[in-house]
Amino acid sequence: VQLQASGGGLVQPGGSLRLSCAASRSIFSINIMGWYRQAPGKQRELVATIVSGGSTNYADSVKGRFTISRDNAKNTVYLQMNSLKPEDTAVYYCNYADYYGLHDYWGQGTLVTVSS
Repeated sequence: VQLQASGGGLVQPGGSLRLSCAASRSIFSINIMGWYRQAPGKQRELVATIVSGGSTNYADSVKGRFTISRDNAKNTVYLQMNSLKPEDTAVYYCNYADYYGLHDYWGQGTLVTVSS
C-alpha cells in the first residue's frame, strides 16, 4: 500500500488548510486511516484517526479546530485544519493500518508551516 499526501503549505495564524492522503489500495476490510505530525525536535504525535466505519478520534490540542474525514470509495482521508496556530507547524504524515494496529503503512509527509 502506498500513501500519497498533499495539501501542505504556508499559512498565516488563524488560516485554514486541507490535507489529503490517497492510498493506492485498501487491503484491510476494517481499517484506520489517520494523521500524525512531527514538529522539529519533537516526537511524532497523533493528530486524528478515522475508522472505516466512521468513528473518529482527535488529539486534545486539535479538537474543535481540525476535522478528519474519509472517502472509502477513493481510499482517501482528509484533514480540514481551521484556526491554525504556530504550534501546528510540523510535517504531517498519513497512516493506514488494520483495525488492531498490527500492520500499518506511512505516507511521505507534507509540511505545514503556520507563520505570519
